[in-house]
Amino acid sequence: MTLASTLLPIDVALGVIVYWLLLGLAGLLMQNGRVITQIIFPAGALGALVLAAAALSGLGGAVNVAVLPLGLPDLPFHLRLDSLSAFFMLLLGAAGIGISLYSAGYFRSMEGGTLGLLCFEYHVFLAAMAMVFIADDAYLFMVAWETMALSSYFLVTTDHKVPEIRRAGFLYLLIAHVGAIAILMCFGVMQGGHGDYTFAAMRESHLTAFWASVTFLLALFGFGAKAGILPLHAWLPEAHPAAPSPISAMMSGIMLKTAIYGILRVSFDLLDVQLWWWGALALTLGLLTALFGVLFAAVQTDMKRLLAYSSIENIGIILAGVGLAIIFHSFQKESLAALALTAALYHSLNHAFMKGLLFLGTGSVLHATGERNLGKLGGLIHRMPKLALLVLIGTLALAGLPPLNGFVSEWLLLQAFLLSPGLPHSYLNMLIPIAAAALVLAAALAGYVMVKFYGVIFLGQPREEKLAAQVHDIGIWERIGLTWLALGCILLGVFPVFFILHIDYVIQMLVGQTLGSTAAQTGWMWLTPIEPERASYNPLMLFVIIVIGVVATMVVVKKFYHGRLRRGPAWDCGYPEQTARMQDTAEGFGQPIRQIFELFFGIIREVPSPFDKRPHYRGETRDLLWEWCYLPVARLIERLSALIGKLQHGRIHIYLMYSFVTLLALLAFAR
Repeated sequence: MTLASTLLPIDVALGVIVYWLLLGLAGLLMQNGRVITQIIFPAGALGALVLAAAALSGLGGAVNVAVLPLGLPDLPFHLRLDSLSAFFMLLLGAAGIGISLYSAGYFRSMEGGTLGLLCFEYHVFLAAMAMVFIADDAYLFMVAWETMALSSYFLVTTDHKVPEIRRAGFLYLLIAHVGAIAILMCFGVMQGGHGDYTFAAMRESHLTAFWASVTFLLALFGFGAKAGILPLHAWLPEAHPAAPSPISAMMSGIMLKTAIYGILRVSFDLLDVQLWWWGALALTLGLLTALFGVLFAAVQTDMKRLLAYSSIENIGIILAGVGLAIIFHSFQKESLAALALTAALYHSLNHAFMKGLLFLGTGSVLHATGERNLGKLGGLIHRMPKLALLVLIGTLALAGLPPLNGFVSEWLLLQAFLLSPGLPHSYLNMLIPIAAAALVLAAALAGYVMVKFYGVIFLGQPREEKLAAQVHDIGIWERIGLTWLALGCILLGVFPVFFILHIDYVIQMLVGQTLGSTAAQTGWMWLTPIEPERASYNPLMLFVIIVIGVVATMVVVKKFYHGRLRRGPAWDCGYPEQTARMQDTAEGFGQPIRQIFELFFGIIREVPSPFDKRPHYRGETRDLLWEWCYLPVARLIERLSALIGKLQHGRIHIYLMYSFVTLLALLAFAR
């Protein structure tokens, strides 16, 4: 018997975690930029590939458990690899391959010392996320969770000399720790003072409906802070733009899914009861988050902030799917619960590829131009054609267009809404159609946002000739990483039944029902959520038709019209002095959204006088939730800090008086 045949998937996963830590330590000690970019980052991608293979083999297999002789006395680390953790480790490994390969080219111009530290933090971040997925006790989970938060904080503040980046990192760390406190309290309620902190004991706790609800609310708050759910989203549009682009891709594509994993682990695995109003709350929060994110994405002029708000939208869609699954599961509608949960998990995997691809694409644009402002970009398709093609795939996928992957998960979730039967509560029967309409609106606005994103950056004429002159296309490592993610968007869209059959193992574990047998009842080419008569979709046929149509058009044009065409300037509306300033801008794209949804934006306008000889117009869209929720808390803390600060007089006799009064109070209390 070979060694490979005796290794369990959890052993391989643990080996990859140790391997990543060693790679990070090697990068920190060497501080050789060429070695780090040409050897260590590609080696990290190899580790991600091995992790993805181990996770794939663990899907549907026997549950693997292990105990590590680490931690504190009588508090060892417990590990467990089941179908749920295997799926999210597959997501981590599959997306991590492309991001690590891209990083090998992206960071090549960074100084050796800074790059060595970043390499260490990067691989610790990867290892911590993997450890979150296989932790089987509250102690190890919180250690891995906090390691993930701290390593990502240092990655966000890589360029810590910039004050705005330091502020973004502080806000991220603050909200992350507030969420961690809620998660710790959630585990404390499930532990119930019985002295056993393992997840196995929590599964047997059998909480009452009240304490189970307290646990769910704490989990929703704690993990929601990491996911960017309203109103805990404030850190996300600040931290993602501040971080280097590969880190933004990893945080958006992978780290946000650790929160989804946590919600699913607590709601469906550790708790033995699910109440319908939990699902209604998650569904409402998810759709509000999705609409909020896509509306603010539509009015952004910074390309990374646009993608950050788009991440908020997609996390909202995933949470809405989880909420709908909880509602169906609580009323024993297991087939529909399986459909909604499949859509949520599929969209989690899709988002890792789509958003990873787009964040990395913006990194290449930023490297080539030095600009994130959409108002200074344009026409890059002529100077960066390879990047433009790969980013176009991610853009179409995130817009939810078939036959790419974004369409499949959103279509499945919409089917879950449309196939919803009558439920025992009338307000649920009213909520679900409204929620379906909100999902359609969010999907339509997402397409609008992606048109703005791609059109302003790559199409039209360059808005800044100085930037256009220095633009260069992507290198080989960036191209390989982006191609991997683009290929994932295509395969996930064209062969959904194959992936749903693997997601079935997770659905079987969580709700005791599968979707794959129904989805594949008419063959692997047709995706059938419930019944062929109700709805079915053949992505491969659509993909082939599109390819044939494009090729046929090119052949016809080349064969029958080549040499007969006369090229001339485009119609200029009677004004031949066309310049780049006359094309639509990012502000122009967002103006209709500002007008329609003006009540939701805190808009500040500076409009010049008609007699101003040098007019200047400025418009700013602010987050009202920041002013309503966060600023009052900040002002209250400042006042309390000022009051407490008055106790610090710097005089020894005052401090002795404090000690004397404290002793008197303790003596009085003891009596």
